[in-house]
Amino acid sequence: MTDKPDLTPELLEALAWQLELGADEAIGDAPLDRFAESAATKTTTAAAATGAAPAARRAPGRATLATVVAPPGPEAAEPAEGGAARALARAATTLEELAEAMRSFEGSPLKKSARSFVFCDGLAGARVMVIGEAPGGDEDRIGKPFVGRAGQLLDRMLAAIGLSRTASAPEDAAYITNILPWRPPGNRTPTLAEVALFLPFIVRHIELAKPDFILSVGNTPTKTLLDTVTGIKRMRGRWVRHAATGVALLPSFHPAYLLRQPADKRLAWRDLLSLRAALDGEAPDLA
Repeated sequence: MTDKPDLTPELLEALAWQLELGADEAIGDAPLDRFAESAATKTTTAAAATGAAPAARRAPGRATLATVVAPPGPEAAEPAEGGAARALARAATTLEELAEAMRSFEGSPLKKSARSFVFCDGLAGARVMVIGEAPGGDEDRIGKPFVGRAGQLLDRMLAAIGLSRTASAPEDAAYITNILPWRPPGNRTPTLAEVALFLPFIVRHIELAKPDFILSVGNTPTKTLLDTVTGIKRMRGRWVRHAATGVALLPSFHPAYLLRQPADKRLAWRDLLSLRAALDGEAPDLA
């Protein structure tokens, strides 16, 4: 017999880190036929040599949020979850009703894997509404958006232009939320289908919160709210009117990105100054 391996604290920490990232299985549930994969590869290679592409490999084009939200034709049935989400969102007449509707919504599997429902933080009625992507590990544990390292940086960014999530006056306050109220497993990026499912809720959230301006931080909220495939590096700093609500929206970098790329803080500072100017009465140049 062989002795059991000694699981040192370092190995246990590495295992916990992998679990946090969502790697919770060592092998798949079903066997893989490597010979079939090899045959498929040969077929694809042969097709490429003749200039033809196998039908299964032809890309239909880049999907936008609109292709997920709106069916392409009358014959395409909308998923029941999408219709239920829209009905619940429309029925909510207050932020409290909206929060309860989202908390009770059973149409997303994310609810089953998350620990906490994360709705908002800050003063409802604030002039600025900050919209991020989804809760992370700290947010899932505490139940509030932007409370980890990225949230601490966001607080400092807002404070630099005179805003705070704890302020009691609407002109000094920030109201903070995310596109998704549930944390995706392993902090992965939400899928197009997931953000499309919750889109009616965030639109209703904006309508009920009634901000003067939206600060959209990161790729996911910007692409979701503006229905675009253009990345945040090209969109940031450009004021756009949110089509569904008419609110002026300013895309900028997510604080988590700025923690990884501190050189881009100078660009984020320009965005914050633009937001401050708009708050002070300078009409934003809407694209």
